[in-house]
Amino acid sequence: MRITVLANPKRFLDLSRVLVPWFLGATVVLLGGGLYWALFNTSPDYQQGESVKIMFVHVPAAWMGIFVYAVMAGASLTGLVFRHPLADVAAKSAAPLGAAFTALALLTGSLWGRPMWGTYWQWGDARLVSELILLFIYLGYIALWNAIDDPVRAAKAAGILSLVGAADIPIIHFSVDWWNTLHQPASIIRPGGPTIDASFLWPLLMMILGYQMLFFWLWLVRMQTEILDRRGRALMMAKGA
Repeated sequence: MRITVLANPKRFLDLSRVLVPWFLGATVVLLGGGLYWALFNTSPDYQQGESVKIMFVHVPAAWMGIFVYAVMAGASLTGLVFRHPLADVAAKSAAPLGAAFTALALLTGSLWGRPMWGTYWQWGDARLVSELILLFIYLGYIALWNAIDDPVRAAKAAGILSLVGAADIPIIHFSVDWWNTLHQPASIIRPGGPTIDASFLWPLLMMILGYQMLFFWLWLVRMQTEILDRRGRALMMAKGA
């Protein structure tokens, strides 16, 4: 399906109403099954003990913070270059979800770091600081949308910010390779394949997929709400005129 097919808001709404229940069902199955598998069918780690199970919440949240930002930046680029009528809706709707995932990653990472590193936070750690910067970029993007009344100007300003902020994504990913940090090196997406044992890897991948289904479900619902809200404002302005 070409992206131009979804340029019509009505067509998008019709398609999204079909997809939303499927994404919701996939979310429930994957997250429910993944959590049960992770909590009750995995053994404690020989070094980390039961605290290793924070990984099943933290790692998917950290991945989704980056993934959602890539979606947001891609939508912003599409809006700025191709003037797609729903691109700014997609980017605006994704931002709060990405901020929530990033905040969850920071919170669970701190809880995981305390027993592993002896501290909740270390300002000298490049992965932690670059992840915090990502959260600030998300919040700045959301604030910029709310600060400008004209939606066209707001979309353009926020889109430019999202593209500039995209420079933080490779920094987050490669920070553990470029600098000596407390954070462990990449253990899933790396040359030579994952280093995590299969008993942890498969439920972790299930949780990551569940988080993605959760994002797609909430993203479509938020886009539906944004489109209907814009329609309502347009009708009110037309009546007022």
